[in-house]
Amino acid sequence: MENSRNNTKDYYVIDVVHIFKSIWYRIWVVILAGFIAAGIGFSIAAFAITPTYSSSIMLYVNNSSISLNDVGFSISSSDLTAAQSLVKTYNVLLKNRTTLDRVIEETGITYAWDELYDMIKASSVDETEVMKITVTTIDPYLSEKIANGIAKVLPQRVAEVVEGTSMEVVDSAIPDLQKVAPSITKYTAVGFILGVLLSVLCLAVSALMDNTIQDEDYIIQNYKYPILAKIPDLLDSGTKRYGYRYGYSYYRRDKKQNGEEVTDNGN
Repeated sequence: MENSRNNTKDYYVIDVVHIFKSIWYRIWVVILAGFIAAGIGFSIAAFAITPTYSSSIMLYVNNSSISLNDVGFSISSSDLTAAQSLVKTYNVLLKNRTTLDRVIEETGITYAWDELYDMIKASSVDETEVMKITVTTIDPYLSEKIANGIAKVLPQRVAEVVEGTSMEVVDSAIPDLQKVAPSITKYTAVGFILGVLLSVLCLAVSALMDNTIQDEDYIIQNYKYPILAKIPDLLDSGTKRYGYRYGYSYYRRDKKQNGEEVTDNGN
């Protein structure tokens, strides 16, 4: 007896059709949850997050002959890897403490050098010898001020460290009043998607945990008992209306046969 119990296996069947129907019948919950979450995402992006603004400068690197730490080498302008190597080199020179301290002194800002470090990004423009430096802060005019300060300090700093090279300003920074973050559209869309997914997940879990008998198909699929009879829904609106009219018509006929007066209210 004990062995038979141990060999017995319990199977849990997931009725995908039942889950889909449960979600479809409550689709209004999914849509409502999506719009509520979208509203929350919009509110967070519009009111809870401080917007940031960027300003950029472009510098041209003249690299006909470079000497670094008494080791000389030359880089051809036709070499596609030259620009990437130079950007990495000058990015290190840009974002070190000495250079950033000079930028702070030049611009008169109150940030520490490690705070300024996180505000600066440098990249090569289309794998050329043009270097683009972008500064992002909470003030568009502050971003422009720091970027132009870098344009003054970095060429001097590079000339001190790397011999035989120079940097020229291609494009100065200007204030850009268009914020770069947060994106209200992105936050709203992400909020809507998360709201829909979470509501669908909750409805699916609720359908899985629902062990009530839905119809005769549920009994056939889950139990091996024959169905002997099906009780009609006596609370159906159509049945109730038919039964009322049926009984009311006989009531009026009986009163007429007895010679009694029948009014609209049944009296």
